[in-house]
Amino acid sequence: MNQITGVILDWAGTTIDFGCFAPVQVFIKIFQEAGLDVTLEEARKPMGLLKRDHIRTMLEMPRISALWREKMGRPFRERDIDDLYARFERALLATLSEYTEPLPGVVDAVKLLRERNLKIGSTTGYTDAMMNLVTVGAAKRGYAPDFWITPDTTGSFGRPYPYMIFRNLEELRLPAPWTVVKVGDTEADIEEGIRAGVWSVGVVIGSSQMGLSEQEYTSLSQEEQNRISFETEQAFLQYGADFTIHTLQELPDLIDRINRLLAQGVRPHGR
Repeated sequence: MNQITGVILDWAGTTIDFGCFAPVQVFIKIFQEAGLDVTLEEARKPMGLLKRDHIRTMLEMPRISALWREKMGRPFRERDIDDLYARFERALLATLSEYTEPLPGVVDAVKLLRERNLKIGSTTGYTDAMMNLVTVGAAKRGYAPDFWITPDTTGSFGRPYPYMIFRNLEELRLPAPWTVVKVGDTEADIEEGIRAGVWSVGVVIGSSQMGLSEQEYTSLSQEEQNRISFETEQAFLQYGADFTIHTLQELPDLIDRINRLLAQGVRPHGR
């Protein structure tokens, strides 16, 4: 078991939806409808979590919590989370199919990984209903992993809990966590991988962590692209990532590097 046998990929911001804009825009919208103006940074911070947990995390942010008290005259309650989530789900399902375009190079990278007989799994913060739209749209555009799962199947315990990764290992018959690479674009993705004991990798370009649309990124000068890429890499490393890659096209070469480490007895996260 000294070779990588499988890869587990996140969805929005990693394999599809450059910049992870589908959910972010809806989070901002539902808070605005409730009378609270939230920033793009606040809406992005909890990305990768189960979407209901995402809303709770936003409401617990000191500034947003204070705005809620000022607007509503009381702290937020569970039913407020329920209401915001219901609004979120309706709005996202209405637009989600428009955000299923694979990121540049993803289809070719996955093809190369399969040629190496690697299994392709996935985890997400979306629900089953959301993924039923996402997977159909992505497949039409050339990307379909061997397995996908949502927190709906793990008792609503999404990231950073490791249970979705464990289900990937079980379903894909992967022999051990250290033979698996998890790739994602948020802090929650990195922590999910760490807790599961797999190699945890942050992907930079197109990530929610970077937070730029494809047009915004390509319009930057080379110097600006290098600067923001470096800042994104450093954020992932601070979260505890084993490695970073700019795009999934770099993943096959990274797997070769990890295989050499495995042959030396090295395990994920410095163990």
